[in-house]
Amino acid sequence: MPRVKAAMEALKKADRHHQFQLNKSEGQHILKNPLIVDAIVAKAELKPTDVVMEIGPGTGNLTMKMLPLCKKLIAIEIDPRMAAELSKRASVTPHHSKLQIIVGDFLKVQLPYFDVCVSNTPYSISSPLVFKLLAHRPLFRHAVLMFQQEFALRMVAQPDDPLYCRLSVNCQLLSNVTHLMKIGKNNFRPPPKVESSVIKMKPYVPPPPVNFLEWDGLIRLCFTRKNRTLGSLFKGDAFCNLLEKNYRTHCAVNKIAIPANQPPIKDRIVGLLQHSGFELKRSSKLSIDDFLTLLSLFNKDQLHFC
Repeated sequence: MPRVKAAMEALKKADRHHQFQLNKSEGQHILKNPLIVDAIVAKAELKPTDVVMEIGPGTGNLTMKMLPLCKKLIAIEIDPRMAAELSKRASVTPHHSKLQIIVGDFLKVQLPYFDVCVSNTPYSISSPLVFKLLAHRPLFRHAVLMFQQEFALRMVAQPDDPLYCRLSVNCQLLSNVTHLMKIGKNNFRPPPKVESSVIKMKPYVPPPPVNFLEWDGLIRLCFTRKNRTLGSLFKGDAFCNLLEKNYRTHCAVNKIAIPANQPPIKDRIVGLLQHSGFELKRSSKLSIDDFLTLLSLFNKDQLHFC
């Protein structure tokens, strides 16, 4: 009971920090439940030497909990009103000097060095946010991120799961993604229209030795019709025309002579899939290793996806 009472007092205190009008079109939903705030901070596993980057801190409910636990906290906030409120809240604490606020759009700002990322993410930028983080160098230790629940479940979906998709494969190629908790809509003010989830993302160090543009080109094609067999999907005219164009470009750039007796591109694709055992397989059931093998087979035959 004392913990619940303390949480309710913290909730009332937090409410006083966001009396201005929130802009729902920009995904402004304040996480108001202090027990969930505490749980997210605990999952971030912060060290006293950490530089933390928080995306969309809002009025600072997460920020104020993390400031005492880290070396520095860099908050990126697009709304100047929120940034001003956050600065005001931090200014009366002994940890105010640890806080740096960047007012701007996360997708447009140059990211600083950081060890850990924490975010109550505006759901409209979920996908570009994930891949901007994974493209950042040097790689961070991990990120604890809140998303719309369906998006989060797609990130962690495995082969044969109805939610398994291009997002699942691309995220899991580059990082270890785990689902941490589900969060009901009533834990926010104002409540969003959807349920939320928190995930933890740990980038693989070093990253897998694969050309990501080439990889994404393959995955994009495979998941246009994820339940069709690869043999049926890859024999389509659009797919064959794309690989034909890329093949001729690759040969021209690398000064490779195209043999006069070169088999038609469709025949090469069918032969490759048949000999490798992929012809009757479906993208919805393939693992990361399967896709890596498939990409390697195409590349060895000088067939490319970008």
